[in-house]
Amino acid sequence: MKITSLEKISLILILILIENTAFAYIGPGMTGGVFAATIGIIVAIFAALFGLIWFPVKRLLKKRKEKADLKKNKLDN
Repeated sequence: MKITSLEKISLILILILIENTAFAYIGPGMTGGVFAATIGIIVAIFAALFGLIWFPVKRLLKKRKEKADLKKNKLDN
């Protein structure tokens, strides 16, 4: 019997969605570590997006300013 990809995906979803009680205690130290790691990942993603957007815009603004200064110098001469 060959299992199709739809059946594989369905099986994985069923196994993920079934709840089991863990009966485990996560102390305050572990909770703080998970919280700090999560915040760190989110900040890293935003910093990467900021860098990908800001530096090309900064370069564009610099070129635009240099072009305006060059025009101004030509008009002054």
